[in-house]
Amino acid sequence: MTVETSQPKPQTCWIVAGEASGDAYGAALATALRTAQPDIRLAGMGAEKMRAAGVETYIDSAELGIVGFVEVFRHLPMFFRLFRQLVRRAAEERPEVVVLIDYPGFNLRLAKKLHALGIRVVWYVSPQVWAWKRNRIWKLAQFCRRMLCIFPFEPQCYAPTSLKAEFVGHPLFEQLNPLKELGVRRDTNLVLLLPGSRRQEILRLLPDFVRAACLLHRQNAALRFEIAMPRPAIQEIAQELLAKLDLPDDAPEFSWSCGQTRERMLAASAAIAASGTVTVEAAMLGLPVVVAYRLGRLTWWLARRLVKLPYISITNLVCETTVFEEFLQDECTPEHLASATAKILPGGSRHYECMRLLDDFTCRLGSAEPVSPKVANIVLEECRK
Repeated sequence: MTVETSQPKPQTCWIVAGEASGDAYGAALATALRTAQPDIRLAGMGAEKMRAAGVETYIDSAELGIVGFVEVFRHLPMFFRLFRQLVRRAAEERPEVVVLIDYPGFNLRLAKKLHALGIRVVWYVSPQVWAWKRNRIWKLAQFCRRMLCIFPFEPQCYAPTSLKAEFVGHPLFEQLNPLKELGVRRDTNLVLLLPGSRRQEILRLLPDFVRAACLLHRQNAALRFEIAMPRPAIQEIAQELLAKLDLPDDAPEFSWSCGQTRERMLAASAAIAASGTVTVEAAMLGLPVVVAYRLGRLTWWLARRLVKLPYISITNLVCETTVFEEFLQDECTPEHLASATAKILPGGSRHYECMRLLDDFTCRLGSAEPVSPKVANIVLEECRK
């Protein structure tokens, strides 16, 4: 007679990410969790990279990166539907811990529901409470057990609360350091155009980026320009837009790359970029950048009244000075972009200053210790409580 013995149920960890950067951080965390505890079950919300890392994604977040108050409002029915779907699933599965990666508009509401269900919440990548909506600090302290910050100035924001907030380092370093070791030589005449990863960013920024390139090429015919795209669908939108632009007869030829932005940032000597994670990547890779951004008129009007910061670029905020020049909304003109880019190219008036400040940025963030294994150990610690 054989006696059946029930096997203990494997621990379940959810990872919930809503944007491309969060998907990458979630994938690295998933790999670290499996390394530390091979039998752990991983599920949640993410995209291609998280799925490749073994996360069962109940919701595909590939197209959820929507920017702007008005733009998000238009997509509210979709967000509510996905939110209810996740909450129902969490109530059924009851994972030991849920890791919420940034994406505060969605994830803060999810944290509240998970807390009510008695499910432990670890927040990875602090919302930008230092920029706006500081009242979120108290809600995060109420609903989360740990806050894992990727910038050194962030834990202090949570000091008035009981939330355990700690600086763990920036997860991008562990992704980028191996690339830096490849020894790629920079092309002194190559300028990258990085107009963003979302359709609305491409439509609002690419025309001015391209016209700025025309002005730069008129000043220096040796310069070459490459438009770097994150994925084929966005490249198709950009190519269609470029074909419709009325450019001068002496406009340069534009080359394209897709899915190789980091590698191309190693090869270029300067870039014009949409504000976002890509500018942090550029800083870590030692690439001088001119930062630009443009929002819808109503969104910009609201943002100016809600956000009180000296800079929009994280690189500038960390270093507390102008590392990358910024041009927002009506200041984002071809003339401004071209002038600022000429200054950071090799031989330009700001080139050496910018390179020195990029070294300072790297030192302030600290790049030696891999972040994902550290975060995985914290998550597993919460799992076992």
